[in-house]
Amino acid sequence: MIELAVLDMAGTTIDEAGAVYRALRAAVERTGLAVADEDLQTWMGTDKREAIDALVRLGGGTPTPELVEESYAAFAAYLREAYAATPPQPLPGVEQALAELRARGIKVALTTGFSEDVAGPLLAAIGWSTGEGGNLDAVVTSDEVGRGRPAPYLIHRAMEKTGVLDVRSVLAAGDTAVDLQAGTNAGAGVVVGVLTGKVDESYLATHPHTYILASAAEIPALAETAAR
Repeated sequence: MIELAVLDMAGTTIDEAGAVYRALRAAVERTGLAVADEDLQTWMGTDKREAIDALVRLGGGTPTPELVEESYAAFAAYLREAYAATPPQPLPGVEQALAELRARGIKVALTTGFSEDVAGPLLAAIGWSTGEGGNLDAVVTSDEVGRGRPAPYLIHRAMEKTGVLDVRSVLAAGDTAVDLQAGTNAGAGVVVGVLTGKVDESYLATHPHTYILASAAEIPALAETAAR
């Protein structure tokens, strides 16, 4: 049985109207470089500073530490403006799914390629939190680990925070290729792709996975899934 569900944030559990894609593109293109759609798709879901570094290189630029930090600041500012104009919302059925998982004794953790300064206000805006009275058992941001996705560390940190010992009892889910890669690299017993992000099924299906679902709202149906 699954003991811990580790879910991505933007595009998997939270609808933020594609603002992350637009913000990441804008943060890099402000330097005068072009961002190819396929490169943006590849780097979505990763730590955003790492993504900016990679996209600058792919665009033919030189990602100095100063440039990356300036671009990250522009990314965060764009997101704040976008979220103020169009407030993020939980994806349909996801809050109910999280509640059902926890009611069945399954811990729920969110992981993200955002640092805490971006993730914290986003979660606060929709009323999600950890601790007494909260609807989550843990949140892990990119600045808590040595490297973001596709490295396994976000998932392993979620296990550490929730006291789960056996990675085979972990379900990892997300809407991007690197979410699936991170779940696989972590050794998660169940790796789930969801189709509520900007990546289509044919692309997700080319990466290691156990299931592909229309939405994270369907995850409670996998609660009894045996570890592989």
